[in-house]
Amino acid sequence: MAEANWYVVHTYSGYENKVKANIEKTIENRHLEEEILEVRVPMQDVVELKNGAKKTVQKKMFPGYVLINMVMNDDTWYVVRNTRGVTGFVGPGSKPVPLSEAEMKPLGIKTENISVDFAEGDTIAVVAGVWKDTVGVVQRMDFGKQTATINVELFGRETPVEISFAEVRKIS
Repeated sequence: MAEANWYVVHTYSGYENKVKANIEKTIENRHLEEEILEVRVPMQDVVELKNGAKKTVQKKMFPGYVLINMVMNDDTWYVVRNTRGVTGFVGPGSKPVPLSEAEMKPLGIKTENISVDFAEGDTIAVVAGVWKDTVGVVQRMDFGKQTATINVELFGRETPVEISFAEVRKIS
């Protein structure tokens, strides 16, 4: 199988999240999970001063653009290119150009894969992030996104939570 790369897609301004949702829905409907791995709208925290009060809000880093980690072939190109709100891929002419390692570094996108010593059904402990000190059983693993889904108890109910491989360790 060909290697997945990050590509930049130009969208109508203000339609970034809608395009992301539409592409994710199409991935699910056409079973392209193995070819289109991730769709992102890069966000950054910005401190705004309104009425004398500081407030941290999330703003799009690149309004009008969506990042997609995918294996480029005719099917994936067609699906993305013909998604409502997409005006085209970024690159010379109609040829999409993948982002280089140097271009991806400031975006906080890590390309190295983390090897893990646990599998579905194993009990893991969360060692970082919002769910730190939580213990759960791995329900699902997504090696493309480098995440594990565990069930945690929230308000008396079992709730699935997606956690990065880097934030967990196996309990012996």
